[in-house]
Amino acid sequence: MLDELHVKDLALIRDVSLVPAKGLTVITGETGAGKSAIVSALALLAGGRADAGAVREGAAALHVEGRFVFEDAEHASDENSEDEEAAAGVLQPAFDIDQNEVVVSRQVGADGRSRVHLNGAIASVGQLAEGTGATIDLCGQHEHQRLMQVAHHREMLDAWAFDDLLAELEAYASAYVAAEDAAAAFEATRNAGALSAETVQQARFTIERIDEVSPKVDEYEQLRITLARAGNAEALAQQVGTASEALSGDGGAIDTLGTAVSALEDAARTDESLGDAARSLREASYLVEDVARDVRTYRDGIDYDAADLASMQERMGQLQGLMRSFGPTMDEVFAAREQAQTTVAAVDDFERQLAHADAELQAAEAELALAAEALHKARATVAPRFAEEVTAQMQRLELSGAALECTVELRPRELWSLTGPDHVEFQFKPAAGMGARPLVRIASGGEISRVMLAIKVVLGAADSVATLVFDEVDAGVGGSAARALADVLADLARTHQVIVITHLAQVAVLGDVHYVVRKTAGDVPETTAEALNGQARVAEVARMLSGDTGGVSRAHAAQMLEEAHHLHAH
Repeated sequence: MLDELHVKDLALIRDVSLVPAKGLTVITGETGAGKSAIVSALALLAGGRADAGAVREGAAALHVEGRFVFEDAEHASDENSEDEEAAAGVLQPAFDIDQNEVVVSRQVGADGRSRVHLNGAIASVGQLAEGTGATIDLCGQHEHQRLMQVAHHREMLDAWAFDDLLAELEAYASAYVAAEDAAAAFEATRNAGALSAETVQQARFTIERIDEVSPKVDEYEQLRITLARAGNAEALAQQVGTASEALSGDGGAIDTLGTAVSALEDAARTDESLGDAARSLREASYLVEDVARDVRTYRDGIDYDAADLASMQERMGQLQGLMRSFGPTMDEVFAAREQAQTTVAAVDDFERQLAHADAELQAAEAELALAAEALHKARATVAPRFAEEVTAQMQRLELSGAALECTVELRPRELWSLTGPDHVEFQFKPAAGMGARPLVRIASGGEISRVMLAIKVVLGAADSVATLVFDEVDAGVGGSAARALADVLADLARTHQVIVITHLAQVAVLGDVHYVVRKTAGDVPETTAEALNGQARVAEVARMLSGDTGGVSRAHAAQMLEEAHHLHAH
């Protein structure tokens, strides 16, 4: 709820602060004193449109600041209540805070630029609308936002009948999400199979082209090394032959080492110190023999005839052709074939996959249809009871013969949404002998105001809106209807924070807090707001009763305030 409001430089307001009651706050004053500026300030805190024309003449900007306090049971961090209220379509404050209060400030410059802060942090007007906008309902004669938008009628019915509808709401929401997922899966499968003929043809060509060559893993690298050797076979043969002759030919390194080893071994029989040299040289001779053997093997394998060389060159050409088409590396050639195979497999398996996805979709739709029928029947059952209770409250407000009807119509499947399969709308019946017509088309603002009050009372604590602001709700109301309206507002203040701008003394005396708005005289008038108590409040109520503050009017006003005090006490 709104704990405090501070307004600067808005319209005729220079600097005004209000501390509303938790229950009923009344704001009174002469016509033209500037009471509507208070409503404008609250509208800005609710994310309403900024108007540079509202900035007080001579000021650079207007400032509106409000502190909102949330009860623990309503706080957005309560995950259980979030889940339940989401199922019922009940709005919650969209504040990402850990505390139970938030300070909202809004500045509108004379240039029309708007700035918003939440707890000192920069925020957007959209965040403001989703936050405080979800907790305040501005109920001016021409500003019945939620009631005058048919989309909110379903929310109100569901909030009132939450316990009766919870099981059906949850079952329907679950079935709806499952059906949406199944539809998305079916569409994705169909799109995946709807490849162009050119794409499929290209994939098949890729497979055929690569399979004609049938490359092996690492074949290209091995062939590249072999061809490099074969292309220089003559030079290699000459060089390797020379090395082989030097190592193992007559008088070559092996023979020479053998002679040296034998001589050292013979000498070691006389001088043992030569034994190490003999052994080392013997080991070296073994190594040389190994090298000589490898060189001979290489020399023997270096003989490539022209046919082998041509065959290898042709194979290399085939592999390089694949790399030019699908490469530039062999890894990319293999990847291209794998991708092409996946594409062809998807097309070949498309019919089976599509049939499976379609069966899943049909099953999900069947479940949704059952859940939709159950929810529709449940809403159709509770709607008349809701309408009866609202009608009873309308009778209290002296809308004699008038009645509210709540229609619940099943929509075509394509119009179903997560909130349900049906269209819920309030209909107004002006008199017993007249037909009902859509509430949003009622011409009389007075009727709208009283119907709205009746609905608000019936919703009671089920309504997620914490603060209700009524402006001109008493337009055209007088006599016994005025007292009835005052009683209903008092009832409403038991479940909501109610701020009402009123011309009726019957309403004013019931306020827990009473502010009077005045406009100063002079060339530069200024709107002020003063909290009234004692004789000052008696005088204001007297003015509202008869236009003067004489003794008779004061006595009447004092009596009404005393009666209201006793009413509160009981």
